[in-house]
Amino acid sequence: MIASIASTDAAYVIFALITIGWIVYYFMNRKAARPELGSEQLTAPNRKPYYDDEVLEGKRLERFQFFGVLMLAVLVIAMPLYWVFEPSRQAGAVEHRDSRFVNWGSQLFQTTANGGFNCAGCHGGMKASGGNAPYAVTNPSTGEVKSVSWFAPALNTVTYRFDDSEITYILTYGRVGSPMSAWGVDGGGPMNAQQIQSLVAYIHSIQIPRVDCLPSEKDPLTCPSGHLPPDDQGQIAAAAAQAAQKLVDEGKYASVDDAMGEALFNLDLNSGAYSCARCHTIGWSYGDPGPSGIGAYGWNLTGGAANAHFDSEQDMIDAIKAGSQLGKRFGAPTGQGTGRMPAFGNLLTDEQIKDVVEYVRSL
Repeated sequence: MIASIASTDAAYVIFALITIGWIVYYFMNRKAARPELGSEQLTAPNRKPYYDDEVLEGKRLERFQFFGVLMLAVLVIAMPLYWVFEPSRQAGAVEHRDSRFVNWGSQLFQTTANGGFNCAGCHGGMKASGGNAPYAVTNPSTGEVKSVSWFAPALNTVTYRFDDSEITYILTYGRVGSPMSAWGVDGGGPMNAQQIQSLVAYIHSIQIPRVDCLPSEKDPLTCPSGHLPPDDQGQIAAAAAQAAQKLVDEGKYASVDDAMGEALFNLDLNSGAYSCARCHTIGWSYGDPGPSGIGAYGWNLTGGAANAHFDSEQDMIDAIKAGSQLGKRFGAPTGQGTGRMPAFGNLLTDEQIKDVVEYVRSL
């Protein structure tokens, strides 16, 4: 960044010197070249005698040679300096561009009252740590329509679960059967591609930084090998332990360890950013859950369906850690990913994912 500033300042100084030089040159020659009144009647400019050899090859020539050498010295010094600072200048330009996108995205993310598209109104303010969205659901059996308060997920960990292409797809086309509307023009929404890109840049800026990134991974907000910080991971563990203890107290399990899978599956933390039940249990997102794992936005996992989708427990663990990718194999040999299944490998520990898988395969 310092190099970028120095390079820019040097360019401004060079430009100022050249501009001042041309101004001085103009006024010096303007006075010398001013014609005498009536001279055009005596001798045409192209017929007037020019300087003789003594003048041309004397101090006038030396003066022009001096200015030539001076400008050459400026170029000899300036060009290498510009070359040395150019990579930093380009990096600074990218950083400036990214910060501008973040600023634009933050304006789009604002509530309607503040001139935005009300992303903050549903997802819990500008830090997007989870919120609520008004929605209307229809009972498929009775046709009854009722208003509910939908748990809008936290977005400050969304890059842990989805890559940029998946986030862009969700923003563009929305989530069918949820309050998440299509916001991109291609999906019938009001935002063009530039606005969606700016919104993704802002979402990146509010992510919880990852820990244990590799030295080559410079961005702690998105480094692939990083995972949730200990404090946040501790919140998940504490909430899961509390939920598991409640299941033990209800008599469903003999110990907290036995109850941990179901507790994690139905975990209610940060509006369900870590919960399997958000997608796999109808009604969970608005506080009226049906049978656990019965399916909703995601697969029905009951009746042995989870076992049918994955050949082994390890296959299912790997799938939950990596999530699904659009058009690539997911699950059974004939299964094809849609990109809707989040990746939980950087959010939950291996032990927690194993607990969830054991619970799901028992349904």
